Amino acid sequence: MATVHKETERTYAGALDHPLSAERLPQVAGMRTGGTERLDAVYFDTPDLRLLRRGVTLRRRTGGHDEGWHLKTPGEDGSRNESRLPLADGAAGHLPPELLARTALDTRGRPVAPVVHLRTRRDLTLLVDEGGNTLAELARDTVSARVLGGAPPSPGPAVAPDAVDWVETEVELVDGGTGLLDAVEAEFHRRGLERAAQQSKLGHALAGRLPDGADVGGADDGGWTRPAASGRAARPPRSGSVGEALTGYLRDQAAALRTLDPAVRLDEPDSVHRMRVHVRRLRSALAAHRRILDRTATDPLDHELRWFGKVLGRARDAEVIAGRLGAQAEDLPPEGHPAETAARIRTWSGARYREAHHAAVRAMDGRRYFALLDAVERLAERPPLKGRATRGRAEARRMLDRQRGRAARRLDQALDMAPGPQRDGRLHRARKAAKRARYAAESVTPFAGRPADRLRKRAKGIQQPLGAHQDGVMGERALAGIADAGPPDDRSAFGLGILHARQRADAARQVKAAAKARKRLAG
Repeated sequence: MATVHKETERTYAGALDHPLSAERLPQVAGMRTGGTERLDAVYFDTPDLRLLRRGVTLRRRTGGHDEGWHLKTPGEDGSRNESRLPLADGAAGHLPPELLARTALDTRGRPVAPVVHLRTRRDLTLLVDEGGNTLAELARDTVSARVLGGAPPSPGPAVAPDAVDWVETEVELVDGGTGLLDAVEAEFHRRGLERAAQQSKLGHALAGRLPDGADVGGADDGGWTRPAASGRAARPPRSGSVGEALTGYLRDQAAALRTLDPAVRLDEPDSVHRMRVHVRRLRSALAAHRRILDRTATDPLDHELRWFGKVLGRARDAEVIAGRLGAQAEDLPPEGHPAETAARIRTWSGARYREAHHAAVRAMDGRRYFALLDAVERLAERPPLKGRATRGRAEARRMLDRQRGRAARRLDQALDMAPGPQRDGRLHRARKAAKRARYAAESVTPFAGRPADRLRKRAKGIQQPLGAHQDGVMGERALAGIADAGPPDDRSAFGLGILHARQRADAARQVKAAAKARKRLAG
């Protein structure tokens, strides 16, 4: 797994004729040489430079104290997040699979190839405090770049050079604060040194090959270009309106999906579950706020979110079964052979999880998934708000009342039925309605104040016991499948039977808890 660290740096065109003085720099007691490094790096990108245009750089560096594979991505606060892997994790022309997974959302499945070879002589100066601690590194870089075959040709009539040399200065924080960066920049300005037009060496080397108007981002602007809004007219949210609250919520969910994409691909713990939750939050927001949204735009997106939620759901269900039934098996009495039973459950569930996760990643490599994320980002950038979206808290509270009533009706219908498969289905529908009410309340918290927070908590009080009930229903089905898949004389067969009988042991208690929470929902 890659090690990740945060870097905050700025790049300036050219270099100073004379060294900086510590006198004008806060907390800096002196300067000391950091030596000279000779760096050799090959940068990778798609043929249309998708990574560069989103402020992402991917390179293989030899030489220097940080040789290895490096992936730099834009941070939200103007910093850069850098993931590092050792050289051994990938050959010279073959990228480490982990870095391919971390860039898949930006490359959109397009091939990645070497685009630039950079050789750099780096002369380092360390800015230190009174204790000798390094506050920042100042690097004078003499760069020689050669464009490789994977780079695009010049887009215009002017021919971009295949080789270019330049000198630049980088200042990177170590233990210092951004105030030090500002002070260094002020000194640079005083002496005629300005920020570089391109904040990355790759951007400098390929500047003549970018499409006109392309924004390659940098260390201070967040790095990636937001997708353009759709051609359909959309109202900007009015300050203090329910539309503004919803827009902020949608942007949070879109950002979460983007963040979780590589985590799901790399099968990080709980990543499938978390991504599925954000898909559900988006769907709940679109459904709950349908009166203030143009449904001709949002209904097709809801359909695609539903598809992707099901894709993730198959893997998540296998996770739940392994966790719930595996833990229960370990508590079986000796005659139930707990170790063998738990192992059989986890082997069965593990195989299904791997198959479902592989299918999910395969779907995430497809055009349908990428189109879905593009649509989510467009929605978050400019939701298709209707006139009602300009209203304030009263509109949000009316929405909350509708969601409260919907959840209550569905649960009442289920509670009126006799136990059995039909009521199980109704209880599951009631659970989903409670979950929608909970997420709808989240979408306007704290905008709508205490009513939203109260509904969020009370809907969760219904959702959780009904979730445990549904887990029992799923557990029964899974145990039947596990038993059918193994030999009848297996030592775990009796333990599976005990577990099957236990799945509904507390069903009445869970339903009773949901009914009790239903009473509080109306208050």
